[in-house]
Amino acid sequence: CTKKQNRHFIVPVSHFKLLKGATNLTTYTFNTHCAQHMFCKTCGVQSFYTPCSNPDGCGIAPHCLDDGTVQTIIIEDINGKEWEKAVKEHKTLRDMSQP
Repeated sequence: CTKKQNRHFIVPVSHFKLLKGATNLTTYTFNTHCAQHMFCKTCGVQSFYTPCSNPDGCGIAPHCLDDGTVQTIIIEDINGKEWEKAVKEHKTLRDMSQP
């Protein structure tokens, strides 16, 4: 969604560890219910999700991380309006969630 600005980076789900707040999360799905969007029940912020393009990965919103959590993020824009086509055309996107 252009208005949502779904900027995120993907890590293998085995490399993701939620340290606190799990009981204050709720899940939103739509359409195929493949993607699992996790939202804060209090403020509504989506800080991470399981993307359809990488179901073995975790898409993390960098603006939700505490300072010093991540050293480097590489940003690669894709056409989010046609994400299925973009994933097929992108040579490494699906591999980004592999350890």
